[in-house]
Amino acid sequence: MTDHYDALETRDPAEREAALFARLPEVLRKAMAAPAYANLLRGIDPASVTSRETLAGLPVLRKSELPALHKAAPPFGGFVADAPGSFARLFTSPGPIFEPEGRQTDPWRGARALFAAGFREGDVVLNTFSYHLTPGGFIFDASARALGCAVIPAGPGNTEQQFELIEAYRPVGYSGTPDFLKILLDAAAAGGRDVSSIKRALVSGAAFPKSLQEDMKSRGVEAYQAFGTADLGLVAFETPAREGMTVNEDLVLEIVKPGTGDPVAPGDVGEIVVTSFDPHHPWIRLALGDLTAALPGASPCGRTNMRIKGWMGRADQTTKVKGMFVRPEQIAEIGKRHPELGRLRLVVTRAGEADAMTLRAECASGPEALLDEVAATLRAVTKLGGAVELVGAGSLPNDGKVIADER
Repeated sequence: MTDHYDALETRDPAEREAALFARLPEVLRKAMAAPAYANLLRGIDPASVTSRETLAGLPVLRKSELPALHKAAPPFGGFVADAPGSFARLFTSPGPIFEPEGRQTDPWRGARALFAAGFREGDVVLNTFSYHLTPGGFIFDASARALGCAVIPAGPGNTEQQFELIEAYRPVGYSGTPDFLKILLDAAAAGGRDVSSIKRALVSGAAFPKSLQEDMKSRGVEAYQAFGTADLGLVAFETPAREGMTVNEDLVLEIVKPGTGDPVAPGDVGEIVVTSFDPHHPWIRLALGDLTAALPGASPCGRTNMRIKGWMGRADQTTKVKGMFVRPEQIAEIGKRHPELGRLRLVVTRAGEADAMTLRAECASGPEALLDEVAATLRAVTKLGGAVELVGAGSLPNDGKVIADER
């Protein structure tokens, strides 16, 4: 049994980077054939975007903005050049956000994730993600079939009927949320049903703590987790190394300071931004609103792509203070105006039955006047007054939080 899906997974990292960025100009040209991207990337010469540094100079598109954009210019907000009829399936997610499925094999790029979790050609897979309107069920269905597996399109719920299918077809694999897998295993144990054929699982869509992973392992199920979205498909996945998640092929993943498009320092927590190479629906610097950090070095499993720690919270930390919204990008602007500062964190509390905020700023040393200068900038940017505390360099947590609402 081979350990890797193909030779792409074990390429020299420099070779992968060179191959991706050699293709990127054509991906940009394809994206700019759509009116919204043509407007967003106006003045950009695709031929000049051939490195992470030049890619970081392009604007980000925030996933949180997509519902309004799709409503204004249905169905895809003007970000897709191809007509809806050229796709295989058409979905919606809450927002609503409208997502098309391409006609190519494995359009959501999930076969690698299933392979890393131990799924192989000829396996029978119980897929319990929803098949109704949203793409989750079809993402894992298409990925399993691309790997050569037979799929039971079970969807979630109705455990009694699921038991009938499991006992008849004897699936070796499960795909779905970890919560529903636990429900199935618990209900089978309580009702004397035989689900022992299930030996491996790829789970997503909910938290998967170490305790739950160990619980499933104790019942004979090796479960791995994957991180994906309805827009992009599978972005990163766990491997047998159990050290973070490996980024999928055919993607460029950046980690940026929340509220900006600026890459973080190596190892720092930031927001996930993804550029995809789907020929029918490329995404250029789509900011997902999820936090993570990169892990150094290559995975012990032999895969050489970038690794991330997994999901570490939400980047959209917008909060309301005294009736006014304060956003992460405003805190980033304060940092730009005072480059002598390090990490920043705005702490929002209550004092005397009123909202209060304190900007904590890392600074190795600075003149006494700096406190007043930063406080003036805080007021100018947010239109709100607040206290400023200068703290030692490296004293604020590396967790990606720039606004901490402690009310």
